[in-house]
Amino acid sequence: MVPDGETVITARSAGWTAAAMTALLVLAGCTAAPGPAAKPTPARSQGAPGALAVGEVRTSKNVKLVTNVPPAKPFDGEESWGTDLAFQGDHVFVGNYEGFTIYDIRDPAKPVTVSQVVCPGGQNDISVSGDLLFLSIDEPRSDESCASEEAPGQPDEGWEGVRIFDIKDRAKPRYVSSVATACGSHTHTTIPSDDGKTVYLYVSSPGPIPDSKSCAPPHETISIVEVPVAAPTSAKVVAEPMVFEKGHKRDETVAGGCHDITAYPEKDLAAAACFGDGVLLDISDPVRPKVLRQIRDEENFSLWHSATFSDDASKIVFTDELGGGGTATCDKATPVTKGGNAIYDLKGDKLTLRSYFKMPREQAKGENCVAHNASLIPVEGKDIMVQAWYQGGVSIWDFTDSAKPKEIGFFERGPLKEGDSFGGSWSAYYYNGYIYSSDITHGLDVIAIDDPLTDPAGQVRMEDFNVQTQRSYRK
Repeated sequence: MVPDGETVITARSAGWTAAAMTALLVLAGCTAAPGPAAKPTPARSQGAPGALAVGEVRTSKNVKLVTNVPPAKPFDGEESWGTDLAFQGDHVFVGNYEGFTIYDIRDPAKPVTVSQVVCPGGQNDISVSGDLLFLSIDEPRSDESCASEEAPGQPDEGWEGVRIFDIKDRAKPRYVSSVATACGSHTHTTIPSDDGKTVYLYVSSPGPIPDSKSCAPPHETISIVEVPVAAPTSAKVVAEPMVFEKGHKRDETVAGGCHDITAYPEKDLAAAACFGDGVLLDISDPVRPKVLRQIRDEENFSLWHSATFSDDASKIVFTDELGGGGTATCDKATPVTKGGNAIYDLKGDKLTLRSYFKMPREQAKGENCVAHNASLIPVEGKDIMVQAWYQGGVSIWDFTDSAKPKEIGFFERGPLKEGDSFGGSWSAYYYNGYIYSSDITHGLDVIAIDDPLTDPAGQVRMEDFNVQTQRSYRK
């Protein structure tokens, strides 16, 4: 159970364990696949002129900030950072390094706090499935409970993995179980079984850590957790498959494992972003995924962070989180091909690089800015994405022509106040008519876009949404 009123605030790195960050910093310039004969063109349009004042909001003409819900105690500490989002019915679930918050969004202009659960652990990546909620913990804790503290030293000396909550009563979420996973759980992806009796979690985590038993080299696997819906206390790791092609020779300076996996169960496909590689998987048997293709981009990609399929699965957008989220990469010094997105055409199991896209407005040298979490805006016949860029804000862009992506709208805030260095939009997703952005320090933003290209999305209603588990919106 979650202790009433308890909160723990401690120093942390920006979304990474210290060991993982050390490994990832050496990735720059050392990691993709051969592209087409013609070199893909980067896309960058002219942004609005002039620097923004601290906290000042600027948007394109077709975008407006509907409301902002600032962090509330106890999630307003110096490093109580907002993280990922999940949706179900009229509710949005917002992760935070200190736990999570559930908001009622029946009136998107006036979100109402339903409950806050204090359960510290970085980074509390969040998803929901039925009456269950899952949190990823990727830092050693003294134990699996919500009353745990950080456990210094090797991961073997603490607990990390996935926590499971019962959210049938949204006003009183109940902690029910946990599962320890190798190298912890940085992110996870839900894959419900066809009969609805089981939820599989693909757990991604960086590693290895030298001299560690629980995160031993070479760590070229993911963990698959099986959660019986009717008995979540029986959840357990049922497989640890390798996610690289046979004969893959891993660079020992590059983190193993994966950062994020996007599953598209209707297509029996998943796209894994595995730090130095992008991997296409066949998940027709979710417990036994098969590698179909592995790609690299040694010229432009540093840290393969996440992936998104187009709705018809004819394209995949892979994201490069150059610098791990804590670096200013949207400045004049960083090429537009680095720290952004790469768009690949997918035919059969062949991936062909077509172009790069990067948020177009240059940011100050002190503003952490790089491509981060994104989702499709459901417009039939179009491929449109909304994406978080940390302090670069939120970008809405069209990649229907995979060779010529272009931005069609944006939202951004001015820099943080003096002394703060990590902030901005962690996740920006479209859900039932609005864009919801989890700002690391400013809380929940609700954003509207009014544009002929995106207006048809207002006709699409989703019952729930975990961005790493794609569903088709086509008729």
